Order: sequence, then C-alpha cells, then structure tokens
Amino acid sequence: MLEILESLFGSKERASLLRFFLQNPDQEYTYLEIARRNMLKNTAKKEVERLSKIKFILKHSRRGKISYVLNQNFSFYPELKNLISKSNVYPQCKSLANIAKIGNIKLAAISGVFINYQKGKADMIIVGDDIRRARLKNLMASLEAEIGKEIDFVLMSGEEFKYRLNMLDKFILEFLEGPHEELINKIPGLKHLIAKIK
Repeated sequence: MLEILESLFGSKERASLLRFFLQNPDQEYTYLEIARRNMLKNTAKKEVERLSKIKFILKHSRRGKISYVLNQNFSFYPELKNLISKSNVYPQCKSLANIAKIGNIKLAAISGVFINYQKGKADMIIVGDDIRRARLKNLMASLEAEIGKEIDFVLMSGEEFKYRLNMLDKFILEFLEGPHEELINKIPGLKHLIAKIK
C-alpha cells in the first residue's frame, strides 16, 4: 500500500507527509519536528511548502516561530483520510525486521496501527531480556517515521510476562485474543495456553 501511495502522490516524501498529517490531525509541528519524526532529508522542505501552497496543511506563525497543521477543511480531506485508514502498513514496515536485534526477544506481536485495528489497546508488545535501550529507541524512531504516528508499545521481561499471564492480566489477554500478528514467538505453548484460559 505504501508503494501505491508513493506512486499516486509522486514521491516517497510526499506520501510520508500525507500519512503523517492525516494520522495526527490536531497536532502542530515545526518543520524540524516534521523532518525529524519522518526521518526526511532536505528535499522535505519543498514538499512541506507544496502541501502548504495547496492548503492541505496550514502555516501558522507565532512570535517568529512557524508551524504546520492539517487543514481539516481541505476539499479531499475525507477521501484522503479514508484512503490512509484503509492501508495496512504491516507488510511494508521494513524496520520490523530489526526487532530481533534489540535483545533476547521471546515475543514480538503487533496490532493497532500496524494492522488497522482501531480498537487495539496497544500497537505492539515486546517481551524480552537484555534489551539494548539505544537500539530499541532507534527501532521505534524508524517505525514511527514509516507509519507517521507515535507507536504505543509495551515492553516487559520474560519473567514479568509469565507473571502477568499467570495472573490472567486483562491487557495481555485482550491483546493476544484480539486481532494481532506475531513476528517472533519463542514462548512454548503460548497459543495453547491462551486457548485454555479462554
């Protein structure tokens, strides 16, 4: 879907910016925040100005500080919002392949924004030990740039996960019983255990 959007809108940067503003409709961002959060280079400035020129985003200036916000009265706002909401970003998220590199991962499961499941309590659960915090931070920054939205993730150790599962933790059970995709699962008999609890 991301490739389709890139072809439709002429460039990767433009598709990324459209997704970013449509996913964060009420937020105002400076150009530096836009570039940082979308991991965009210098060419992004041109794209931001282009989107401002057609009034897709509105340019605000306060005390010499310029920021941009989505124009929710833009002619094609409902159609674009619908188009973005229909896109399942999971297959195109290249950064997901790096999850195994952040530590000894026992379970990595995605839901929410990745599979377009609006009722998801979280976008991702990561269960692991010896997590390298710097790598985790870089991974989340890359994923957020790909998706255009902040990722709501839960990180826990193997022991904590085991304890919460034994306590029939509502959040864990709802996440694993609901629509989700498992990227890594090294927990023996997890599916059987969930089915038994149900």
